[in-house]
Amino acid sequence: TRVNPTTLIIRVSEAIAQTTMDKILSRVSSAAGALAVGAFTVNSCIYNVDGGERAVMFDTLRGGILPDVRDEGTHFMIPVVQRPIIIDVRTKPREIPSVTGTKDLQMVNIKLRVLWRPVIEKLPQLYRELGTDFDERVLPSIGSEVLKSVVAQYNAEELLSKRAEVSNRIKSELIKRGAHFHLTLDDVAITHLTFGREFMKAIESKQVASQEAERQQYVVQRAEQERIANVTRAEGEAEAATIITKAMEKTGNAIVEVRRIDAAKEIATKLARGRNITYLPGGGTNSDGGNGGNPGLLLNIDK
Repeated sequence: TRVNPTTLIIRVSEAIAQTTMDKILSRVSSAAGALAVGAFTVNSCIYNVDGGERAVMFDTLRGGILPDVRDEGTHFMIPVVQRPIIIDVRTKPREIPSVTGTKDLQMVNIKLRVLWRPVIEKLPQLYRELGTDFDERVLPSIGSEVLKSVVAQYNAEELLSKRAEVSNRIKSELIKRGAHFHLTLDDVAITHLTFGREFMKAIESKQVASQEAERQQYVVQRAEQERIANVTRAEGEAEAATIITKAMEKTGNAIVEVRRIDAAKEIATKLARGRNITYLPGGGTNSDGGNGGNPGLLLNIDK
């Protein structure tokens, strides 16, 4: 059969276009594969150290942990041969509880809050000796040991009255022990301090006894003051009696008459102020014109 030339030309063009497209797709896939391999290779050769962190490098060809410390940022490494270990170097809190005995054999429950961070220059040695969980291995043991050794040097009452001194001693001892393990302690403080029930009851009983002793002391002082006042009063009355006696020896009964007149005036003044007091003079007169033998009467008349 005869083929139309136009159809033949169209078929040849389609074949050429298909071949060209296959080549383009093949090149694109090759380039994408190369790009993926390149990206994987680059990603395997770099690592990032974030803020507040440091990295130590483990090298299988050079014998383990390298001595230098990587700072924050992006760094290169050899894949498979090298492996970075990221370590957090920010200050972190840690609470250390302990139950220990005092100098007078009282049990005390004490808690310590520690703000700590690792020494950056010693991170390779720290990781080599203790790993990444060095705080779990070091702080509880040295904290409990220091607490027991320091608290045992004080009585239970001194732990309350000398709390600042005890806290400073614990801090200084912990800083020394922490430096041995390449840890820096920024702050150490006692956050909780309680005693056993027996000791608390003893403190309450002592307070009650102290208050009772103070009350008894006040009673004794009051009695002493009252005794001194009574003695002073008695001495004053004795001195007054002596003066009156001497006056009577010099003037006879004149002093008695003066006192009687003063008393009569005071009584008359009080009676004059009363509303229900009525005076009835006595009856009869004597030869001198004075009152007779019947004295006057004072009547209290209810209205």
